[in-house]
Amino acid sequence: MLSPHEFATLMLLKDSAEQIDLDRADLEALLERQLVTLEKLASGEQRPLVTINGHSLLRAAARSR
Repeated sequence: MLSPHEFATLMLLKDSAEQIDLDRADLEALLERQLVTLEKLASGEQRPLVTINGHSLLRAAARSR
C-alpha cells in the first residue's frame, strides 16, 4: 500500500512535464514498487517516469472514486 505522500508523488510525476522537487524517500518507495523508473537524459541527469504499473495503479484509483 502506498502512503498518501507516495501516491501524491506518483500523481505529480504523471502530470508534470517539468522537473519537480521530490521527496527522495517517496521516490525510492515508488522505484522499489516498480511504479517509477529513472530515465537517463543526454545531460547525464536522471528523470523519473511513471511505468505501466504506475499508470495502471492510477487508473484503478480513479475508477474506485
